[in-house]
Amino acid sequence: MLCTTVKEGVECAFMEKKGCQFNGGSCHPIVEQCEGCQRIKEFPTGKYCAVFPDPAAKWRFSKCNMATHVKEAPKKADAKINPLKASKRGKH
Repeated sequence: MLCTTVKEGVECAFMEKKGCQFNGGSCHPIVEQCEGCQRIKEFPTGKYCAVFPDPAAKWRFSKCNMATHVKEAPKKADAKINPLKASKRGKH
């Protein structure tokens, strides 16, 4: 159904005939960590995430898995190698 609360005209899974059934009765605005993400949509009522209705919950314990502006650190190339396994790999 189309949202009639904060994201008017956008398809929403939480919208029903009785109104928004999400926690609190509407989507929550973005948090500071979301700034710079490409999934942010601006509406007359404020900035909201296009993917999650409560962005603060995604950032509570770690980074948001859908954030487009956060890059993962490259893996260390200096990882210790077991010499026994390395010698076996060289024989092939």
